[in-house]
Amino acid sequence: MKIAAYQAPLLENGSMEALSYLRTQIDVCEDKDVEILCCPEAVLGGLADYSDRPAELAFNIENGQLEEFLSPLTSETVSTIIGFTESANTGLYNTAIIFHRGKVFGRYRKAYPAIRSSIYNAGDELPTFTLGSLTFGIIICNDTNYIEPSRVIAAKGATVLFVPTNNCLPLNKADVVARARSAQIARAVENGLTVIAADVAGHQDGFASYGSTNIIDPNGAVIASSKPFVEDLLIADIEPEADKERRGWDSSKNPAIVRAFLEECYPESSQTLNAFH
Repeated sequence: MKIAAYQAPLLENGSMEALSYLRTQIDVCEDKDVEILCCPEAVLGGLADYSDRPAELAFNIENGQLEEFLSPLTSETVSTIIGFTESANTGLYNTAIIFHRGKVFGRYRKAYPAIRSSIYNAGDELPTFTLGSLTFGIIICNDTNYIEPSRVIAAKGATVLFVPTNNCLPLNKADVVARARSAQIARAVENGLTVIAADVAGHQDGFASYGSTNIIDPNGAVIASSKPFVEDLLIADIEPEADKERRGWDSSKNPAIVRAFLEECYPESSQTLNAFH
């Protein structure tokens, strides 16, 4: 099946102009028989962490506000993964939704909102989704720096991982392309997943993003990679079926190593588990 990753231009924080950019890319994807288009994290409105009025960037899913706003993006053949700030009763979330035939088909809330601190609440669910023959998951940007989210998603049967990303950073910290790609490759290889990451790119008000948009196969080969600082669209054919032999998934055959891993890396969880034995 064909998938695509859209590297969107870095717009002024608070701007909703991305809607027209997304429509243009959906039109291209329709012409090229792409089934799923992945767009960047917070492509609508930008990151709330950089806003003086973050609530004004947010959309509510439950009351239909988001679906109404996204209605111009409706397509019968292309499902689009879109990042935005979600407003919920429990606060703001850094969220990506699957927009499928004019409806919100599924939602993922970023598990690790920022490296240090964030206005966003952390999500606590790692769902998988199925469209046609493809079972997939979504994580967002900084989540790729953690091994657990993608492993859980792969264990649930996903073969593809979409990664909406937004590496908009101060100019002196913006060159994170190599690190971002390395994390994406690591998650692909260790979980036997195809990874599709879509970033923003450009300069805006003292911030920049080089663009870390990549399509990576389960062996860690970079199938396609974006050009720096510019709008770009990557399209690739991927295999929706899982590799029958995922290397490194049989660690339980050596319980001592698994036990050491839990004790050293998750001491609090390990103590809780030991209390039940």
